[in-house]
Amino acid sequence: MTVVFPPQRRSFSRICFIGDAFTVGAGDETGLGWVGRVVQAEWARNHDVTAYNLGIRADSTRAIRRRWRAECEARLPGGSNGRLVFMFGGNDAKEVVGSGVEVPLEESVDNARAILSEAVAWCPALWISLIPMSETKPYPRLLPGSPEYRFDNRRQAQYTQRYAEVAEELGVPFLDVHTALMQDLDWEQLTQAGDGSNPNAQGYAKLAGFILSWPAWRVWFEAS
Repeated sequence: MTVVFPPQRRSFSRICFIGDAFTVGAGDETGLGWVGRVVQAEWARNHDVTAYNLGIRADSTRAIRRRWRAECEARLPGGSNGRLVFMFGGNDAKEVVGSGVEVPLEESVDNARAILSEAVAWCPALWISLIPMSETKPYPRLLPGSPEYRFDNRRQAQYTQRYAEVAEELGVPFLDVHTALMQDLDWEQLTQAGDGSNPNAQGYAKLAGFILSWPAWRVWFEAS
């Protein structure tokens, strides 16, 4: 009997994906989200990837700043070729009806700077922006008695711009998908097909396509 061995993998890496509902893939009926899709694509490119999805629905930068390092350290032991990918900010920029913005812009920027400055001093890191949200479809109330939320894509764009400035300051590759998706005629429909904030499977596939074609992702990943 001939034994066929799988091809030698080109690289081995552990990647922590840190963020909120968009990172965890909320709203995707396939359960893959963009993280599952980009990891699947890298396996097809012969990369051995262990992915840890550390997205938590409704998390703002306040929560992420408190938790990310301990969660990642438990998954990225020394010598493991650890990598970090961040995507957050949508919960910061949302309006809590009757209370104002969840995390004011300057506080959000301070949190982002603290998170990413610590991250890049520890492991190679990438940063992905907020994504556009539906301004018309009500956001789902996840828990009984939870407040009502509203989104404003002009405000989302402000947070994205300030995050991009921090990324440049720190030398972190930053992908602005907000601007690209605001110009995409299909995006609003894909968001409406989801729950109004989190897109459906087609939306996550589109998002994964942007990430996989991002030159910084390819350079960063091929170096792993």
